[in-house]
Amino acid sequence: MASQQPALAVLVRGPDGFTVWSGPPYPSGSSPPQRLPKTPCSATSFSSDGSRLLATVASASATVYDCSSLSVIRTFELPGLTAAALSPTGSFLQTFQKSSSPQVKNVTVWHVDTATALYQHYQKNMSKATWPMVQFSVDESVACRMMTNEMQFFDPKDFTKGIVYRVRMPGIAAMQLASAPGSHVAGFIPEAKGIPASVQIFSCDKDAQNQVIARRSFFRCSTVQFHWNKGSTGLLVVSQADVDKTNQSYYGETKLHYLTTDRAFEGTVPLKKEGPVHDVQWSSSGSEFAVVYGFMPARATIFNKKCNPLLELGDGPYNTIRWNPKGRFIVIAGFGNLPGDMAFWDYSEKKLVGKTKAEWSVTSEWSPDGRHFMTATTAPRLQIDNGIKIFDHNGSLQFKKMFEKLYQVDWKPEAPERFGDIADLTTSLNNITIDETKKSGSAQGSKSAPASSKAPVNTAAKPTGAYRPPQSKNTLAVQEQLFGGLAPTGGEMSKTALRNKKRREKQKEKKAGEGSSANDS
Repeated sequence: MASQQPALAVLVRGPDGFTVWSGPPYPSGSSPPQRLPKTPCSATSFSSDGSRLLATVASASATVYDCSSLSVIRTFELPGLTAAALSPTGSFLQTFQKSSSPQVKNVTVWHVDTATALYQHYQKNMSKATWPMVQFSVDESVACRMMTNEMQFFDPKDFTKGIVYRVRMPGIAAMQLASAPGSHVAGFIPEAKGIPASVQIFSCDKDAQNQVIARRSFFRCSTVQFHWNKGSTGLLVVSQADVDKTNQSYYGETKLHYLTTDRAFEGTVPLKKEGPVHDVQWSSSGSEFAVVYGFMPARATIFNKKCNPLLELGDGPYNTIRWNPKGRFIVIAGFGNLPGDMAFWDYSEKKLVGKTKAEWSVTSEWSPDGRHFMTATTAPRLQIDNGIKIFDHNGSLQFKKMFEKLYQVDWKPEAPERFGDIADLTTSLNNITIDETKKSGSAQGSKSAPASSKAPVNTAAKPTGAYRPPQSKNTLAVQEQLFGGLAPTGGEMSKTALRNKKRREKQKEKKAGEGSSANDS
């Protein structure tokens, strides 16, 4: 079996820059070893394979590091630089610079090894939905971008050819290339003037361009999210309308559609509960997908690629689902405005293996080896209680570290195939739990608890107070301003909250004294 620990790494970015930690497990009470001194930057990104390159963005430069040695490979001096992204295997670096004139081309595709500008074009605005502008397949054999009324394709082996072919799609507003493999591309046209919105799938084969492989049309839709499976045979589409005509949701109306490239299925996923689609994710095999949906308490269900339900994961205050890269363990959680409940499932055994909480979490992801689950509270989404928590596959907390400010935390990407499968964890974990129970019982002079036939369920999470519905947008800072500095139930007061409390107590004492004097007179 291959060694897991040496390959894992965690990137951490704060106000002083970023650093890279060696991967867990970490000794209790110690700080993770840093593999790189803190380096100033405003953004970072790995190449998707993770094993080659890391790119950072500073005020006017992009720096590319070698992932194995963390040494600088190349620096690009680019005034007005706001974003940079590596292609999947790190052959290309794509950059976006501020530009005040269409005559100045501000999006550039660079060849990393030679620092040569291979392709440039002008783009007025950049958003999370449209960046990076040029999309690559996993093996970088296909590259394309969206432009007005069409999708344009390049030859990644020779960008000097320019646009080698186009797929016409009048009114296109979003696109997503299927990357593993890059055999198909999906485009979206919004609803307009009584004409329904539509999603269309095209082949990336030049000889089959402009031939629609699959199509799905629907009303009440202004934006979409695309989710391709591994194998590029199935596409899940979350459609969203800004207004819910039933007046049941403040955030509008969402639907989940499913299309296959062989046209075996083109329709709506049969969800058994009304309400929004909160999250959806394919398994690593591309044969199943999991959905969290419905009004609170939401429901989580796993479907096969024929849209038949395979497993119900229960109802609860959930809006997030994360399937580990090995396809065995699943986390359903309630983050953002929800209390942070997490339920860990073993999909191979079809059973719940642990429950816990991670309050105020903004981001969450499994490690590449599928053994660790990391949650983080980051700025600017939340300005207080920034920190990292790393849990075992069954929900037991392994590591926690707080920061004054934390902006980004990422696992260094690795191919899951490099890591061995988790052995019979349920047996070993039960043995550990029984031993700990016996020790505790001996120390207290009490009898040991009976051995459980199931993996331990971690329910000793810190209480987080009352459930907050999605409509509530108040963060802790706002709560302190509105409600006089009251901390969440079960949590400690911040310094500001403590000062506010003492000030109110003094005011009460002063008023009580004044009232007593008035009565005496």
